[in-house]
Amino acid sequence: VPCIGTNLMSMEIKNHTVVTEFILLGIPHTEGQEQVLFVVFLIFYLCTLLGNLLILVAVMSDSRLHTPMYFFLCNLSVLDIGFSSVSTHKMLVNLLVRNQVISLGGCMSQVFFYHFLGSTECLLYTVMAYDRFAAICHPLRYTIIMNRRVCTLLAAGTWFTSSFHATILTTLTFQLPYCGSNVVDYFFCDIFPVVKLACGNTLIIETVSFTNIGLVPMTCFLLILASYIRIVIAILKMHSAEGRRKAASTCVSHLSVVTLFFGPCALIYTQPSLSEVLVTPVQIFGNVVTPMLNPTIYTLRNKDVKGALKKLAGAQVTSEGGH
Repeated sequence: VPCIGTNLMSMEIKNHTVVTEFILLGIPHTEGQEQVLFVVFLIFYLCTLLGNLLILVAVMSDSRLHTPMYFFLCNLSVLDIGFSSVSTHKMLVNLLVRNQVISLGGCMSQVFFYHFLGSTECLLYTVMAYDRFAAICHPLRYTIIMNRRVCTLLAAGTWFTSSFHATILTTLTFQLPYCGSNVVDYFFCDIFPVVKLACGNTLIIETVSFTNIGLVPMTCFLLILASYIRIVIAILKMHSAEGRRKAASTCVSHLSVVTLFFGPCALIYTQPSLSEVLVTPVQIFGNVVTPMLNPTIYTLRNKDVKGALKKLAGAQVTSEGGH
């Protein structure tokens, strides 16, 4: 009997370790359009890199932009570059050479970094809303409230908390046995498409995922809403029309990027019955388009950043002229 038990256990272990790679089916209903989509997504990705790198260079090169708002914008730029890179690289390879295979390690990395960077961005928007609240509602104490130490702790807190959040989700996802099909019906590895392939009990990961992925954005959204209610009240009390206009303009930009982030997130994770035809475009919009739009909406329309970029370009021209 012990021999039979040992054989059964070894068979079980073998079955559970069969899957060492996954096959990503890619974007559905795109047969014959691969080259066009490759060019479009590559342009989006290059624009994302260029826009966000320009912001980083502009802020770091101009001491006038060394303020809490621009410090958090630099964090957002780093996140946008990382977030768009999580799925776009593999998606471009799939479209160009139809290489749909992704290793187990690669799939784990996609799940981890997607939720790590996504959660960090969600928390960072909340911190940015608090920064605007402090600047508009407590202008005289702003530099004390948002001093360098506080800004560093808030930014580090968003990254650390999200790494913990993503580690839990990734561990729960990949400790499940995968012993059947390895075909992921999606264009990148996300928790729900991957967990569908597990041959064990998925109740824990599904419950934790819905709770965590729902709880983090909902909490952040409510905190942002609370900040903006206070901000609106403060703006309405302002006597200066110029002050109201300036305060409102920074808030409108922030609210725009918050909507772009939370919109797709809410649709994908709170509407399980959402048509499969809609899920993929909404997800692609969030992964590829939003990181490209953020620099334009939030920063490149800002006259301070434009001034820093012109100054940088002028210095470059002068430097080349000197040579």
